[in-house]
Amino acid sequence: MAYTMEKMRNIGISAHIDSGKTTLTERVLFYCKKIHAMHEVRGSDGKGATMDSMELEKERGITIASAATNVDWKDHSISIIDTPGHVDFTIEVERALRVLDGAVLVLCAVGGVQSQTMTVDRQLKRYNVPRVVFINKMDRIGANPFVVKDQLVKKLAHHAVLMQIPLFEKEKFEAIIDLVTMKVLYFEGGDGSRTRTADIPGPHREKALQYRDEMLNEVSHYSDELAEAYLEDRVTPELIHDAVRRGTLSLKLLPVFLGTAYRNKGVQPLLDAVVRYLPDPSQVTNHAFDLANNEAEVTLRPDPSAGFVGLAFKLEDSRFGQLTYVRIYQGSVKKGDELINSRTQKSFKVGRLMRIHADSKEDITEASAGEIAAFFGIDCASGDTFTAPGITYTMAHMHVPEPVISLSVAVNDKKSADNMAKALNRFSKEDPTFRTYLDEESGQTIISGMGELHLDVYLERMRREYGVALQTGMPQVAYRERISRSASFDYTHKKQTGGAGQFARVAGTLEPDHENDYEFVDEIKGGVIPAEFIPSCESGFRSCLEKGTVIGFPIVNVRVRINDGKYHPVDSSAVAFQSAAVGGFWDAYRKAAPEIIEPIMKVSVEGPPEFQGNVIASITQRRGIISATTEEQQISRVEGEVPLSEMFGYSTALRSLTQGKSEFTMEFSRYDRVPAQLEEKLKKEFEHKKRKVSP
Repeated sequence: MAYTMEKMRNIGISAHIDSGKTTLTERVLFYCKKIHAMHEVRGSDGKGATMDSMELEKERGITIASAATNVDWKDHSISIIDTPGHVDFTIEVERALRVLDGAVLVLCAVGGVQSQTMTVDRQLKRYNVPRVVFINKMDRIGANPFVVKDQLVKKLAHHAVLMQIPLFEKEKFEAIIDLVTMKVLYFEGGDGSRTRTADIPGPHREKALQYRDEMLNEVSHYSDELAEAYLEDRVTPELIHDAVRRGTLSLKLLPVFLGTAYRNKGVQPLLDAVVRYLPDPSQVTNHAFDLANNEAEVTLRPDPSAGFVGLAFKLEDSRFGQLTYVRIYQGSVKKGDELINSRTQKSFKVGRLMRIHADSKEDITEASAGEIAAFFGIDCASGDTFTAPGITYTMAHMHVPEPVISLSVAVNDKKSADNMAKALNRFSKEDPTFRTYLDEESGQTIISGMGELHLDVYLERMRREYGVALQTGMPQVAYRERISRSASFDYTHKKQTGGAGQFARVAGTLEPDHENDYEFVDEIKGGVIPAEFIPSCESGFRSCLEKGTVIGFPIVNVRVRINDGKYHPVDSSAVAFQSAAVGGFWDAYRKAAPEIIEPIMKVSVEGPPEFQGNVIASITQRRGIISATTEEQQISRVEGEVPLSEMFGYSTALRSLTQGKSEFTMEFSRYDRVPAQLEEKLKKEFEHKKRKVSP
């Protein structure tokens, strides 16, 4: 069935981990008749939720990769992306929000606003995504939507308004009171598919009128017509819907709905809210940059007849080729059309065009502006822009956070090594936050990611999907050596073995230089070293920097000055001066009191204020120095500097200390000297390693 753009919605379902997003999506699929039976996230039937198609997702009961589907609800087409809640998979949320027009923010009726809720909210704000809230798990003991609504106001600074209130009978959540229609909504039948409306029972009517007045008072700010009708007591549901829609699209109002997806209550009114209050693609302004016009910003037109512009926002690799999820912002695309990748400037033909439903795919012949489709078998990267020939636009890349944790991985046999290379290549292409590189200093293969769970999932996928026998270990910290004082050298290189000999003398000083890693200063006068041999001297000095003598790590922050020397008209050569420079460098290096320095990271921890003391203690215990503590909108931020060697395993420790409610970011700040005790330990380890490798 073809839909006009006004009848399309592109939404994401996102929240803190374990708030019930995937269960909610499962109910949405069922009520929209996309599936014929509902399964649970940790299903006893062994099937698991429809949107958790990966085996690891079914086993762990968490969403790892965002999944897409498309449903029909009351003559509207809704594209839905179910995103992970765990902070380690934040890129999945990031790239989904990059291409969506609206979102459903799911909160637990007991847990309320939690750490990942704050992260998701920041992401929604970054991309100006209008949203509605669904307070889930109303059937749990301690459920209180009024407290959660207040948290949305206090912790996230939202203008949140309850559109419904719960009806409890004998402390059990039975139904929903709709404040717009002033009716009770009951969800009957074993699956909650039959909805029944009834008048509000007498004992609950006064409370309902109180909250309706609050709602009308807040919502009337967004419609003069509703404000007048409210004063004259002639409010209609249509006026309320219009005002709520305006407020939601302006990003100033947050309509709040409630229910329990697990008990099949409240999902249908939420779907009604999605089509009533969230924008269609024509109501969202999207921009691109014109490469042919100094990257001038242009506004894309959500017009199916305009030139095609689409963004590849997610990649999946399968046995049959790469699947590329594409959000179409402008124009249309048909099977067989020629498109251009604006990054590589290479053209390609659209072979297969598909609509995705979790892990199943449906072939289609055409897709147009506002839709999310998938291309099959094309080579591209996440974030690439596709355009019709003649259009030179590129979309802005999504925000990709830097990895915060690394591990070394090793294999025993060649087959595992080949399979590991394939796996690492695939995962780093699919997931921009998963990085891999070969550490030249230690010879280790290092993988980096957003947290220990993030890396654990990829390690498990390598074992299962690629049959790789892996060993993991802590990566080597990138220590460095530097000198702590100046020292002079005067070195003569002589060699006489029959025929032409070798002779060169080089003199000068080594000095600490905290501005540069290495600087070479030529102060030779009077030609005591011929100009043609100066580059050889520099080459000799530079070769010494690769590996110091204290613990075998590179040498930095050194300035080399040469100011004297001597040459022989027959026996001097480039090789001789290079050897003299090496000898002179090591002579001076031993006298210059070399020391070990380590990378210091700038660390920022955010979380609830009640855990600030625990966070400060955890940083100081790791040789950290606190630089600032701030508190705003019920979020405490602790900033400090901590040595990288002390940060391994911190994500797990932090979650334990703060009940999983805090998160941290980490970036390189500078190098600084290691404590004497650690220096001795590193020296002993280096000596032990040298003895092991020496014949």
